[in-house]
Amino acid sequence: MLRLAERPVPEPGPGELRVKVKVSAVNPSDWKAREEGSRLGGTSPFPEIVPNQDGAGIVDAVGPDVSGFEAGQRVWLLEAARQRPTGTAQEYVVLPAERVVPLPGQASFDLGATLGVPALTAHRALTVADQGPRQLVPGALRGRGVLVSGGAGVVGHAAIELARWAGAEVVTTVSSDEKAVLARAAGAHHVVNYRTTNAAEAVRKICPDGIDVVVEVAPAANADLNQAVLAPYGTIAVYANNGGEAMTVPLRPLMAANARYQFIWVYTVPKAAKAQAIEDVSAAVAAGALRVGEEAGLPLHRFPLECTADAHAAVEAGAVGKILIDVG
Repeated sequence: MLRLAERPVPEPGPGELRVKVKVSAVNPSDWKAREEGSRLGGTSPFPEIVPNQDGAGIVDAVGPDVSGFEAGQRVWLLEAARQRPTGTAQEYVVLPAERVVPLPGQASFDLGATLGVPALTAHRALTVADQGPRQLVPGALRGRGVLVSGGAGVVGHAAIELARWAGAEVVTTVSSDEKAVLARAAGAHHVVNYRTTNAAEAVRKICPDGIDVVVEVAPAANADLNQAVLAPYGTIAVYANNGGEAMTVPLRPLMAANARYQFIWVYTVPKAAKAQAIEDVSAAVAAGALRVGEEAGLPLHRFPLECTADAHAAVEAGAVGKILIDVG
């Protein structure tokens, strides 16, 4: 059960920073981790946990053996609660320095709080193809077709923006006209409503040579679609299991295409790949390629810190847009 509590302000140790949190963000993995802990009978190694992996704020204190940061610096945070009890849903959080990233001056704390899980997941999905690229920069995906499943979702939004910034032809699927508006605002070149049209035919008409990378949120539901539109040597990058825990795929067509299914869990992405993702996402932020707000295709829904439980419930209920918690 989530409840508000008073705790002493923590002190940073060697290699750590203390950050005054301005905005905390809620991801599906935040409420799922809490629910799974309850179902497992409270097997957490920590007696209490402050939730939420992502956030943004201001460096408040710098511990020993930390360089490159100073008090007053604006930062975004990632994996705050990963194997630790101290997430971002609190006024002050102490984190290892490698989980703190400078936030460019023009970027809002709202944007900074949305970067961690969604943007790093999207980056991984766009950089796992056998033929690369491993780094996202303008032009890195030029000539490639990218299909983003669920373009009105939070990861889908980040994938659209990063893919477009890197030069891809971006197609996305949505389930309603309202979500189509959001996907277009995010920058998708083509939006396909899979409820009102034959999605495979529509995507093939847009990209006759096939899709090079699929950023997939619902692999079981979309297995047939993906097989129908995938280009030779194409990659289906799966980051969620919406719509089913298991799937079957036609082996021979995928074998003939030398296709790849790549599964993604952002918390266990290889260290070098994650470091590259942080660098590239930061560059995209500095370039203005990542945005938030309804006009950018990602509505923001705000909760005060004392209503963190309600914020988690909103994500669990499938709210369209990004759930933020105002902390400081």
